[in-house]
This record gives sequence, structure tokens and C-alpha cells, in this order.
Amino acid sequence: MNGSNLSLTILSDNNASGCCTAEHGFSVLIETGSCIILFDTGRDNVLLPNAAALGVDLALTKQLVLSHGHYDHTGGIGDLLSLAPDATVYLHPGAFRKRYSIRDGIPKTVSMPEPALSALTSLPARQINMIEQPAVLTCRSGITGPVPRITSYEDTGGPFFLDPEGTIPDPIEDDLSIWFETRDGLVLVAGCCHAGIINTLRYVTELTGTERIAALIGGFHLSTASPERLMQTVDELNTFDIGRIIPCHCTGEIAATCFRRNLHCPVEQGYAGMRLEFPL
Repeated sequence: MNGSNLSLTILSDNNASGCCTAEHGFSVLIETGSCIILFDTGRDNVLLPNAAALGVDLALTKQLVLSHGHYDHTGGIGDLLSLAPDATVYLHPGAFRKRYSIRDGIPKTVSMPEPALSALTSLPARQINMIEQPAVLTCRSGITGPVPRITSYEDTGGPFFLDPEGTIPDPIEDDLSIWFETRDGLVLVAGCCHAGIINTLRYVTELTGTERIAALIGGFHLSTASPERLMQTVDELNTFDIGRIIPCHCTGEIAATCFRRNLHCPVEQGYAGMRLEFPL
């Protein structure tokens, strides 16, 4: 990577290029010139082989940021820490909670897998940073911490609960995103945007004081969104100064198609193997 660029490589996604394997998960390697950050670790067993196929050395990872505690973002934690045992980890304490998705009355565990949980809890306390408010990551990047839920039409994007009976809704309060300052504006990377893509964008522009969004990348969890929510989201997105949007993972094809047809900025489908660069 050119040291004057911010470089992103998607390592896990629902879509993949020829040299990579797809999975229902998300992971992005981010190189800032001074630091290498892994944002999420995907679901199962694609993190290491996809990194190898792309010539990425995960052993150089200095920081691991977890967007939230769902299995499809945390399943590769053990693999990452086996290569980079000294990496500093950033996550919200809610990421450790037991949680469920309930469809047709059938509960499915969507918590962090036990091996990943064990790998994290085995780390020295000094390597774990609990993020309950905005935090600085590097001199030109940060973590949102929990995002305020302001809009009336955005929700977590699924039937998520904290109990298998479905009596306690899961607000997924541990949802967080990561941002970087570049010469073209902010680059914002989201895991699932359970807090809502508009809530997240509003919060990041407020935190940073920067209106220009060079790129918005990640999962936006709109696969079950109603047509009304999609159009409200599109209308609001068009009020932001966004250079490009790269939907990944849980965004959903209907939502991605809606974006391509209705947004003022370019929209390009993300995939494992995609590389992006922005001038610092």
C-alpha cells in the first residue's frame, strides 16, 4: 500500500471475487499507513484463506474493532488472534450478550460463537477496550460508540431478542461504526448499521464536524425493510454529500437495487476481494 493512502480490503462478504470464498459475514482490513486495523472477522472459515488468496498478512494487524457481537461478524476472532495475539481489541460490552433471532416461532442463537468468546476472554485486560462512547482510534480515525436512535422509521432490521421466548427485544446497543478522515472526506465503514444508516451518518458528521462523505461502505441491514423505509432512507441519503456507496453483506439486493436507481451518487456492490484506496 502507498503510505499516503487509506486502503481497504474486504475479506468476508456475502459476495466474492473469483479468488475468494463468499459467506454470510463481514470483515474489512484497513491500512492507514501507520496502522493496520481489522474491522470484524466474518462468520466461519473464510478469513484466513481469503486473506491468503489476496496476499494479506493478518499477523500485522494491530487493532481489531468489532461492530457488534453477532456470530457473522465475530466468528473469525480466534483465527485472527492466533496470528496477531498482541492486537488491541475494541468492542462494546454488550457484544458478549446472549441473543437470538426468532422466525416462525423458532429461535436461533446469533451470539458470538463460544470459541471466539473464549479467545477474547483469554486476552490480558490491557488488550481489551470497552467502547461505550465515541473513541479515537488513530489521529485521523475514530469509533462511533453507540449511535443515538433518532429517526422514526429505522429499526434494528430483524426479529432480534435477548431471550429464546422472544419477550425481550434486543436493541443491539453494541452496534458501532468506524470512520477515517481523507483528503476526499470521511470514509465510513459499518458492520450492519443496526442503529440505522441515517442515524449513523448524522452522528458521524456531528462527531467529526465534516459534512463530506467520500465513501459509505458496509452492511446496512435493509434486507427486510419495507418499501416505505427504503424510500425514506433514499430521500435522506440524497441530502448528504456522499461520493460513493458500497453496500455489502446484509444490505439486501432489493435495497442495493433501490439505491442504484434512486441515489444521486454512484453505488457499487461490495464483495470479498474488493480493494479500495483513498488519499490521506
